[in-house]
Amino acid sequence: MDRWGARLAGLLTDGGRVLAVGNGGSAAEAQHFTAELVGRFVDDRRPLSAVCLSAETSSLTAIVNDYGVEEVFARQVQAHGRAGDVLVVLSTSGRSPNVLAAAERAREHGLHVWALTGPGPNPLTERADESLTVAAPSTSVIQEVHLMLLHAVCAAVDARLAPSAGSAAPVEAGTPVRTAVRAGAA
Repeated sequence: MDRWGARLAGLLTDGGRVLAVGNGGSAAEAQHFTAELVGRFVDDRRPLSAVCLSAETSSLTAIVNDYGVEEVFARQVQAHGRAGDVLVVLSTSGRSPNVLAAAERAREHGLHVWALTGPGPNPLTERADESLTVAAPSTSVIQEVHLMLLHAVCAAVDARLAPSAGSAAPVEAGTPVRTAVRAGAA
């Protein structure tokens, strides 16, 4: 998470953007994550370019109506994403067709895809550049761990960009990373 935060800090200060998507509770977490970046997490710092594609209700309904549910996020990724940007995809199953289509479209357009999912491997981890899977007994526990992980990313961004933060060197993009977290029974 620290490495993801370091990479986002570099990307976002260089004019890049982070997009985030998810369905249901994962959509709420995606929106929470982007709000922490645009607003602030703990320390005050400049606003960062982060867009939650799950929160664009007029776009969501128009795209579903005109193009179908599988395009609901993919079309927005194509509209808002630029090569080098990051798409953060949250999915407890890693199997939802609309998030899979978003990940594929992002890769086609040169975005980096980071996935937070439930147990892996799953179709989303296979489409992501980097993924973190959570082996937990329930959707709610997976979502709780995802929120904790997103907060860790925000803390890592703040550690590099808040006025009181030291100057950390940007982290280079490396080979795909697959990490698993095992959560105990709730």
